Amino acid sequence: MNKKKKVVLAFSGGLDTSVILKWLQNERNLEVVTFTADIGQGSEVKEAKYKALKLGVKEIFIDDLKEDFVKDFVFPMFRANAVYEGYYLLGTSIARPLIAKKQLEIAKKVGADFVAHGSTGKGNDQIRFELGYYALNPKIKVIAPWREWNLKSRKDLIEYAKKSQISVSSENSYEPPYSMDANLLHTSYEGKILEDPWTQPNESMYTRTISCEDAPNTPTIIDLEFFKGDLISINGEKLSPAKLLARLNKIGGENGIGRIDIVENRFVGMKSRGVYETPGGEILLASRRAIESITLDKSSAHLKDELMPKYAELIYNGFWFSPEREMLQSLIDKSQSNVEGIVKLKIYKGNIIILGRKSKNSLYSSEMATFEEDSIYNQKDAEGFIKLNALRLKLLKNRR
Repeated sequence: MNKKKKVVLAFSGGLDTSVILKWLQNERNLEVVTFTADIGQGSEVKEAKYKALKLGVKEIFIDDLKEDFVKDFVFPMFRANAVYEGYYLLGTSIARPLIAKKQLEIAKKVGADFVAHGSTGKGNDQIRFELGYYALNPKIKVIAPWREWNLKSRKDLIEYAKKSQISVSSENSYEPPYSMDANLLHTSYEGKILEDPWTQPNESMYTRTISCEDAPNTPTIIDLEFFKGDLISINGEKLSPAKLLARLNKIGGENGIGRIDIVENRFVGMKSRGVYETPGGEILLASRRAIESITLDKSSAHLKDELMPKYAELIYNGFWFSPEREMLQSLIDKSQSNVEGIVKLKIYKGNIIILGRKSKNSLYSSEMATFEEDSIYNQKDAEGFIKLNALRLKLLKNRR
């Protein structure tokens, strides 16, 4: 009897991936190895192991990747101050390349010919996963059940689950108001009631932030310290990257920071409405720009801002492992060599207010910038500077 081929499934333990697991066993006759990446999504990690065991999986991998996630993916991305289409801090996008990378490592370890994911054929995640797979192992075979099977709806999934003796919890027996994705950087919500961009989400939807109205009346003051562009301490306490982000999430969430409601352009072409909670990320972005404002020279800062939309789009579209992203990363990382110092912030009712910033590498000169009398800057020098810059404008006007 021929030995079954193996597939490593990115397994969350939810209804979709549970059905996919049985489908791979029943319809594709494969031995399923599950992989669950713990990147800060919470209790579902333990539940995934229990569900995999119950579904007859013999090889179960659960890896705590929170530190890897923040140190090697979130922090490098934030060095670019990356924001997609003006608002989105790329919380889901930046997690997928890490999961794909670890999934391939497990596939190699267990001798699997296939990897599989639970992303639909309409979304961005299928692209992010698969571009990651192929960039790191061009010979890998990918199974994307949502593009292959004849199950078209949640009702179909529930019927298949019951037929396959997969327990369906009460919350899965009806249409939920939205779908969620969570990790240490953010929580996202989309679908169902959010598919109407005019419909306001219910306050009960949010899981990691309170509303601005319910936030404390007393502000929270914090000092954030940076070294080579990365956060290294909060109020003088040095913590690991994951613990720093978790601490910022708590501070931000308790003060109504980090909610956005946007309509974004997916890579596949359609528009999608999403609601996101990124409390720690919003604080990190504001404070990073504050420390860069005194440590980066004008041209370097402006060049970073010009390149940022391209860099953000590469991550959104799944090109983390592309040479162009790596080239941009080298430039960005080079710009951060002197980005160190402390930023003081006030966190208050949904607002992030910069109170001060200081650095031993500061380029800010109070002697130069003062409106009082000084002996450094000769104001007369500005006259020639202005005339030279006005020369072409004069010539254009004279021609007309």
